Amino acid sequence: MNARALSTPAPASVRTPQHDRRSEEEHRDVSVVPADVLPGGVLAAGDGAAGPAELGPRARLWPALAAVYRAQLSRARVARIPLLFVATFQSVGIMILMRGVVDGGGEARAVVAGSAVLVVAFVALNLLAQYFGQLRGSGGLDHYATLPVPPAAVVLGAAGAYASFTVPGTVVTAVSGCLLFGLPLAHLWILVAVIPLAGAALAGLGAALGLLAPRPELATLLGQLGMSAALLLGVLPADRMPQAVKLARDLLPSTYGVEAFARTFGDHPDWAYVLGDLAVCAGVGVVSLAVATWAYRRAAVR
Repeated sequence: MNARALSTPAPASVRTPQHDRRSEEEHRDVSVVPADVLPGGVLAAGDGAAGPAELGPRARLWPALAAVYRAQLSRARVARIPLLFVATFQSVGIMILMRGVVDGGGEARAVVAGSAVLVVAFVALNLLAQYFGQLRGSGGLDHYATLPVPPAAVVLGAAGAYASFTVPGTVVTAVSGCLLFGLPLAHLWILVAVIPLAGAALAGLGAALGLLAPRPELATLLGQLGMSAALLLGVLPADRMPQAVKLARDLLPSTYGVEAFARTFGDHPDWAYVLGDLAVCAGVGVVSLAVATWAYRRAAVR
């Protein structure tokens, strides 16, 4: 073989303008998105970017609260109607059983009022604790965390929807109890105050239990225990309870709603005591909903 041919270097590749343009495109930084294709002309990267891109202004509390309330109420209307029927049937069944033990008077008032508020406890405490426990366990809180809504709107919207969902069952239970025990129907309008105030206290407690429980199973257990406490301490007449149980009864917020409702069955209700019991429900509701909001923030950042 010719030695000159071996020593001759291979010819360099010919570089055309198209080749130079293609090579430049291949080495271009594709992580920078042009500003004209982004909403609002916000730069994703580059020297001209003043800071991180904003998704949009955070929604105000009341519009966000209304939106969450409507969404939760629509969801509860579809998924919770069978459970509401169970709660109402359970409360009416308890009154029928107690009819053979209680003749009338103050004990009958306590049974009817406690059974009516038990519907609120079943939905607002038990089901809401299960809902937030499952939401936390399944990662559903991540969805709400990405939305530009205040944490209080999520908690208050869900709590308000579940509390509102108890209205039909509570009214049916109260009317059935009055007819069963021969109590007057004149002051049933007090349910307009009892349902939202007792519902707020119990819903805040249920949401806090669901958000603070480390596992969904434990949230379900705590919700069931809370409803059982509302059953035993709210429906059974307080006069027949031991002193230690009476002290525990004073710690349960739903019992103040029971007392407020039961006091209205008399011929001359003491409205000062009724307003005092409702004020306790309102105060406990504010505290419990604030704790639930804090628990939501704590669970959402994890």
